[in-house]
Amino acid sequence: MIENPYVKQFPDLMKGKTLLYVHGFGSSGQSGTVTRLRTVLPNAKVIAPDLPVHPAEAQELLQAICRQEQPQLIVGTSMGGMYTEQLYGFDRICINPALQIADTMQAHGMTGTQTFQNPRLDGVQQFYVDKALVKEYRQVSEQRFAAVTTDEQQRVFGLFGDKDDLVDTFDLFHQHYPNAMHFHGEHRMDDRSYMHSVMPVIRWIDDRQEGRERPIIYIGIETLWQQPAADSQARPSAQKAVRQLIENYQVYFVCPAPTSAPQLYAQATAWLEQYINVPAWGHTVFTNQRRLLYGDYLIEAAATKDAMATIIDFGSDTFKTWDDVTEYFSRLGGQ
Repeated sequence: MIENPYVKQFPDLMKGKTLLYVHGFGSSGQSGTVTRLRTVLPNAKVIAPDLPVHPAEAQELLQAICRQEQPQLIVGTSMGGMYTEQLYGFDRICINPALQIADTMQAHGMTGTQTFQNPRLDGVQQFYVDKALVKEYRQVSEQRFAAVTTDEQQRVFGLFGDKDDLVDTFDLFHQHYPNAMHFHGEHRMDDRSYMHSVMPVIRWIDDRQEGRERPIIYIGIETLWQQPAADSQARPSAQKAVRQLIENYQVYFVCPAPTSAPQLYAQATAWLEQYINVPAWGHTVFTNQRRLLYGDYLIEAAATKDAMATIIDFGSDTFKTWDDVTEYFSRLGGQ
């Protein structure tokens, strides 16, 4: 039974598929992230090996697993994100990838005797990092981006914590992969940052693999924030509603076009990054012609005439609050 308020199971997501998790430096396949993945994706097969300390051996193990298991998705964190980037030919999510791990090890005192943060199946509790091992990590990390193609660029997502004080490789990653985004969180993810940031990306990937087309909901940004507009916080229940809607729908956020209202455009994009974050990445539409939006539903504060979608008139007697909107869509059951 799940008691954590942030954690929810998705039995149909990645159902029957294999997910390979690649842990970070000094961790193991028994990390909290592995537990999280297995809890949230109960019908997926999650493989999480304990990686050898020597990077060449770790790469050899991961490549062997990929050949044998053919995972539909690979998720790697920190050092594991560095390894994951190099596992070409698979859909992958690199979370705070330590793409310059040798520099990170030296800068943060990851040398000398180290204790594994999580128990390992072989029972080993400590390992030693000397200059020779740091050199091995440098050589392996320098193999990054060796086989990036147009196809690979669409198969890899990078997630970077905006409060990560250990690794900062966003710019380096983004030079090679367009799907790079920040999430609210630190180097080590907690339940909240995982559910709000990683799960939407897993859902996008699973939908693409399955050719799944969800009903489309457009949300006018004016329905999300309080007055006065972009200087305010989110309306009560707005963030919760968005998280619930993206479980069953393809959600897009509609903002004014930058050419007609540049200041409001800048405020809106900053606001979405602050309050909606990852679910808004690549899912924001900038237009002053909402009547041209072709979809299933359009949630907005002022009804658009001749809209090519069912209008949800936010603020009306029927949809006065986001709780009313959530209740309406819960009754629809994803239709």
